[in-house]
Amino acid sequence: MLGNATRGEAPNRRALILVENLSVPFDRRVWQECTTLRDAGWTVHVICPRGEKRDTEPEAVIDGVRIHRYPLRAATGGPAGYLREYGTALWHTARLARKVGPVHVVHACNPPDLLFLPARWLTRRGARFVFDQHDLVPELYLSRFDRGEDLLYRAVRALERLTYRAADIVIATNESYRDVAVSRGGKRPEDVFVVRSAPAIERFQPVPPEPELKRGKPHLLCYLGVMGPQDGVDYALRALATLRDELGRTDWHAVFVGSGDAFDAMVELSRQLGLSDQVQFTGRVPDADLVRYLSTADVCLSPDPRNPLNDVSTMNKVLEYMAMGRPIVSFDLREARVSAGDAAVYARANDEAEFAELVAMLLDDPDRRARMGKIGQERISGPLSWQNSQASLLAAYAAACRGRTPAVAGDQHREGTRQHP
Repeated sequence: MLGNATRGEAPNRRALILVENLSVPFDRRVWQECTTLRDAGWTVHVICPRGEKRDTEPEAVIDGVRIHRYPLRAATGGPAGYLREYGTALWHTARLARKVGPVHVVHACNPPDLLFLPARWLTRRGARFVFDQHDLVPELYLSRFDRGEDLLYRAVRALERLTYRAADIVIATNESYRDVAVSRGGKRPEDVFVVRSAPAIERFQPVPPEPELKRGKPHLLCYLGVMGPQDGVDYALRALATLRDELGRTDWHAVFVGSGDAFDAMVELSRQLGLSDQVQFTGRVPDADLVRYLSTADVCLSPDPRNPLNDVSTMNKVLEYMAMGRPIVSFDLREARVSAGDAAVYARANDEAEFAELVAMLLDDPDRRARMGKIGQERISGPLSWQNSQASLLAAYAAACRGRTPAVAGDQHREGTRQHP
């Protein structure tokens, strides 16, 4: 059990963040949360998978954050593959949680909605459980697998209910997710805190445009992000084919930055549409190259189609385009409008022809592009800044720990007795 603080002794607050979806610090949102808590005086541990090309060490201390990583093979082969992946992740997470030992807060980031299980060993020893809901997993299931409300869907809904029930505090990424936590999850409004994702401004500093990235064309179009079945890269490619074939526009080169489950399929679709000469797929690139592409781009693409998940989710790429001062073409999604406002133009949901028309309109209007870019930067540095999210994160932790006495530096598992690389 965690010990009691005595008068005059400084508290030693310990948090453990559980992540399954990405490695850390590659997961930018989680890393921002880690450093915010560290700066507020918390000792922060993270359990997460190892990356393939980065974040590969099993143990690391980075900027004062202690990271414990485990090997994990990403799911293949549909739902059965996810069961194998999640089973492996849960076993390793439980093993490493015992190594970390008692903490004041165990903070689980979904997906999946299963991390309350390895957290139970800690909550039984006095930890408070914070559920950081990055995705609405039932909606993710419907959007990704197109299987309807079948038995697996009902199981996913049950796991979400159990996670909500286990949570002392819920962190939501936007107001739409907060509404779900209250209405579907049965949480009290005062126990749900909105901590919006926000780009790290120091990572997204424009540099002079490089015309050679346009491959001899007047304009550069850019997509940045994950390429999964629900991310709409296929919609973007079909819209670009329409831009060329129906609108007669060949004055552009497009670059798609990122990777994911659908990467190979999207390269093949581009070939089938006859776009290979005008569309470039880079895979994941270093930050410096990412900034070069975005600094040169005339228009950025956010082609996420409307589905049960995308309509209520905040897209990181939209925020990153805004940080770089780029105008955006998006489908008309509820949370896309909340994030971008007038920094984007919106095609009717899933209407590829109108998406293409809006791209052409912006290519012909440099003044409007400049105004939209300025609006985006102002929103990122103002109401959508990470500084505002930091305050909400710390308020969530304060609420989780209210009435709990923090441990002191002399408690069990004090940092001075543990060896780290």
